Amino acid sequence: MSLKDFRVVVAIDFGTTYSGFAYANQINPDITVNELWPGQFKTRLTMHKTNTVLQYNTTSSDPKKWTVNYWGFPALAQEPTKRSRHQSSETNNTLPVELFKLLLADNLRNYEKPYLPNGLDYEKAISDYFSQMKSLIEEVLNKRWPGIKFTQVRFVFTVPAEWRPHTIGILQDCIHKAGFTETKHLNNNLEFTTEPEAAAIYAMGKLGEHRIQEGSSFMVVDCGGGTVDLTTRTLLPNNKLSEITERTGGLCGSTYIDREFARFLEKKLGFAAVDKFRRENYGQYQSLIHHFFCPRIKFEFIDEKDVFRNIDLDIERTCPALIEYINKEIRDAIEDDDWLIEIKYEDVLTMFEPVVEKILNLIRDQLASSKQRCSTMFLVGGFAESPYLVKKIRDTFVSVVPIITVPQNPITAVLSSTRGREVTPDEPCSGTYYPIYPDQTSILFDVYVTSRKNARFCDEEGMRKIGDLEIDIPDIEGGTDRPVEFSLMFGELLITATARNMKNHKIYSAKFDYVKNSSYFEATEI
Repeated sequence: MSLKDFRVVVAIDFGTTYSGFAYANQINPDITVNELWPGQFKTRLTMHKTNTVLQYNTTSSDPKKWTVNYWGFPALAQEPTKRSRHQSSETNNTLPVELFKLLLADNLRNYEKPYLPNGLDYEKAISDYFSQMKSLIEEVLNKRWPGIKFTQVRFVFTVPAEWRPHTIGILQDCIHKAGFTETKHLNNNLEFTTEPEAAAIYAMGKLGEHRIQEGSSFMVVDCGGGTVDLTTRTLLPNNKLSEITERTGGLCGSTYIDREFARFLEKKLGFAAVDKFRRENYGQYQSLIHHFFCPRIKFEFIDEKDVFRNIDLDIERTCPALIEYINKEIRDAIEDDDWLIEIKYEDVLTMFEPVVEKILNLIRDQLASSKQRCSTMFLVGGFAESPYLVKKIRDTFVSVVPIITVPQNPITAVLSSTRGREVTPDEPCSGTYYPIYPDQTSILFDVYVTSRKNARFCDEEGMRKIGDLEIDIPDIEGGTDRPVEFSLMFGELLITATARNMKNHKIYSAKFDYVKNSSYFEATEI
């Protein structure tokens, strides 16, 4: 199926903490960001997305047989009541699971990996989450276009810039298991694009607001829950973009602020106590993060000591199950303070500083690698909602980047870039080729890739073959006068090769998958 045969394009942003999707019709490509989520009230952060969380029914002792009770916002553990204060979620045969996207990262050290119950495979969690989202997408699309089939829909998934090909391959398998695609290989109804690429396209639509002229460069800093991804682009004529630096990223999203909060508690109450509480009562731990820390501290913190008011964490009310894990000496001291832990300005600053400093360093490196002055910086993603982060970036770089802006609804920037068309970093290149011998019955085109900019020959260092495309030229009576037009289209994560026998008009195409060094081949006649 060619791109023109798809009726609808759906963009899916699978995030560490929040996920969402948007859709557009090929004929009328106005983008609609989904705002209807099961059991969820609209808020500033969750109107356009829902939580990347599952709640499993754990009745079976085999995690492979666990089924999903809830997903998204309803799957979040509720604040403990008097009845449930000292009960673990496992007692009710339910278990909340989150942050499983982080387990796809290659460079995650063991102590940085999020907790998953023993025996639960993170690929199952990802597939289960996608399966739930697929059902919602089907419902939404059928309400808008009754009778539409998934074979008429093209799905575009965003991925972090630093993910390696085999990581995207795992994601591709999860997408297939969830039912989005009929085959495992990458085909026309599934595309991957990097998060900074999608954010750059979104930013391009905002350039006019800041009177950015052709030839000017701009940076996009996509601050998500797990990763922060950066890219710097130059605006070319006819609304095209060129990439002037390599896309970069790092594991320094907003969830790492949550981890610093956990470290603060470990210093106050002991590492063993907090670790055991997290493992044995994850529901209450999750509630502590989502219902106390995020709304009262992380989302509201600004770098103004004079206006900061100390915050009390009431352990007995907020996370009562934690008490039994605290050793006697610390327990006696906390009990004397009525089970209250005072959180001061300096404590919160310590939670933010190491994470924000990593982001500042990523921006410094991105600016240093560009030979062209950056005129504008766009801060997008859910973490760009943080007043502290935005202020630190502006204070640090305002002298070198004149405009540093946060667009409206920065959490949806990656979703709002889909236009129902092929997004490519460059125009397709093509050429006409002829057989060498009069009786030659086929031509074989080998496709190589390299990260070197000035490479010329396929046997040079750094060259890697990713596939080949062989086409039939059976009409040998034409001798060597049998032209074949060969072209390459460079996508974000795959190369599409097309060869056309100009005598019999048969077209051969192959998609060479950066993900698994595999290819999908088809031949058609027109």
